[in-house]
Amino acid sequence: MAGLIETLAASPYDGRADLPELARSLQLEIDDLFPIAEGLQLLGFAEVQEGDIRLTPAARTFADSDTQQRKRLFAEHLLRSVPLAAHIRRVLDERPGHRAPRLRFEPELEDRLSEEAAQETLDTVVAWGRYAELFSYDDQAALFSLENPSEADG
Repeated sequence: MAGLIETLAASPYDGRADLPELARSLQLEIDDLFPIAEGLQLLGFAEVQEGDIRLTPAARTFADSDTQQRKRLFAEHLLRSVPLAAHIRRVLDERPGHRAPRLRFEPELEDRLSEEAAQETLDTVVAWGRYAELFSYDDQAALFSLENPSEADG
């Protein structure tokens, strides 16, 4: 996602591109690029319309920021735009030990999604939450915690 923002922010795109042309120039299949573009749109970093992608002002700020600023901005957008990420963080904040098993969240997702889609959704939120330093996740223990995140207070 960060790489796509950087690419779009730079010349020759200057914040806007035709998705099929962009895919060709990046030597990607459009089917590989589109989910990234959708993720950027979900998080409020891009608008995708009629085969075009346009960066939002927040994405331009992201592109011009250092790593820690990027993580803070990503965390803000993640908490605001992805209810599951906000829910996980809220549960961790409320628990005395600041820990929660993955199994705490899977059944909630499986009420609305297939098992496979629930797993993919949770895996994506884990990756995004780790990047944003909203929470830690131990793959072996399948456990969320607040042990290693930055000072992000939610």
